[in-house]
Amino acid sequence: MARRRTLARAGVMVAALLSPATLAQSFSDLEGRLRDHPALEAMDHSAHADRDRAVAAYALPDPVFSLGVGNFPLFAPSFDRYLPTNKSVGVRQAFPARAKREAAAREARHRARETEAMREARYAGLRAELIALLVHKRRIARQRVLAGERSALYDELARVVEAEIDAGRPAVFRLAEIEAERVGVARVLVRLDGEEGGIDARLVDLVGDVPATRAPPVEPVAWTGDFGAFHAVRVAAATISVAAARVAAAEASWDPEWGLQLTYQQREDGRGGTGSAFAGDDWVSGMVTFTVPLWAERSQEPRFRAAAAERNAARSEYLAVARNALAQYRSHAAVRRAANAAVEVIERKIAAVEDAVASRLTTYESGAGDYSPIVDGEIAILALRAEIAGEEAAAAAAAARMNGLLAAP
Repeated sequence: MARRRTLARAGVMVAALLSPATLAQSFSDLEGRLRDHPALEAMDHSAHADRDRAVAAYALPDPVFSLGVGNFPLFAPSFDRYLPTNKSVGVRQAFPARAKREAAAREARHRARETEAMREARYAGLRAELIALLVHKRRIARQRVLAGERSALYDELARVVEAEIDAGRPAVFRLAEIEAERVGVARVLVRLDGEEGGIDARLVDLVGDVPATRAPPVEPVAWTGDFGAFHAVRVAAATISVAAARVAAAEASWDPEWGLQLTYQQREDGRGGTGSAFAGDDWVSGMVTFTVPLWAERSQEPRFRAAAAERNAARSEYLAVARNALAQYRSHAAVRRAANAAVEVIERKIAAVEDAVASRLTTYESGAGDYSPIVDGEIAILALRAEIAGEEAAAAAAAARMNGLLAAP
């Protein structure tokens, strides 16, 4: 009888966990939707912007055109009475130092790579979180089924104890214990509902709705010992490259910036009167300009020191990030090992309880002993299986987070 009841409960659990709704969507579909997350799209746009800035950094500034008049008399306006009066058309073109433009372009390209590395790290983190959420959603479903079965067994146990009381056995106190334990199961169900609500809210944030999808099998990727395999370290390395480009730009600020200016001037023929007998003429004026770092002590040098300090800060941050990434990886690995070890311990405990239940069942079927200890044992087994569900979910989530720290080879 007990075996048939156990098989029936197992069938209910399997049906709940393998229902068609659970397999409604594939995990690859969720990954595709996750890649379209607004936070990741924002990083894509930022990377595209920096690549365009890299192209623009090589371009020369727009030329400056000018139209004007020179030596134009105010009180006797005319272009043909005063010899110096002329009309002019000019153009001025600046030529910033090429090294400075190249450094600006290099900085923009490295910023784009930094953003792309940040995007990949963010996606890996979101994917790991998505897997962990799906794992815990399945864990909640399992624990909810087990809690329901425990509640049903408490009803059965109460009937058994009442029968024992009617038979004259002193077991009245056990009814109060059963009621208290049933309240504990109700509290577990309420807690599971709260957990599921939080998980569903986070799933909506990640993929837009609450998917009925199983988490994929997760095995941790072994770290090879190369710190560059961590996403966070790759981002930190890209940050160093950006800072190095800023140092190059600061060094290039000592280079002169050149400029060229040409002006075409035209004078009309004089009208021929007194003081205005002159012939018209055209001429061109040219000028070359260049900058000299006269104020380098208060301009270029502080900028260079600031850029060098930022580069040193980025290098120090790289070391800190590497240590932190390794610490996180080892922390998740420790959680996984502890969870797996706990599962082994709980399974041994379940085996011991099952042996005890089988022994008591044999005794009961022989006509000796009570039936309530058998039901107590089955309730204990269900509670232990709920613990296993929690530990297995913790191990899978830890493995997903370990993988989320590492970049694909």
